[in-house]
Amino acid sequence: MAQMNTDLIPALRQSINIELPDNLSFESLHDKLSDHINHLIQNDFQKLALILYRIDVNEEKLKRLLEENTNKDASTIITDLIIERQLQKIKSRQEFRRDNNISEEEKW
Repeated sequence: MAQMNTDLIPALRQSINIELPDNLSFESLHDKLSDHINHLIQNDFQKLALILYRIDVNEEKLKRLLEENTNKDASTIITDLIIERQLQKIKSRQEFRRDNNISEEEKW
């Protein structure tokens, strides 16, 4: 399972517009998010599609995983992909910040 990142909960709050306490374990976070995704699947699929688009979840990967894992709950698969993508974005931002802290002379 993925390691909890202190930036993950705020990123999820912003991108999904979900209320999440700061002190959640990774498992609790996953459960809450999965419940929310399940609710959207059943009640507001269009909103879920917009969230997945905004977060930039890989559509081909999602389709493939759903087809390959018919015995697994779709909300769990989607939750895993959302968390994975958010962690990728966080890592990318951190690397970009670190690269920008290098002086102009050292960059060349």
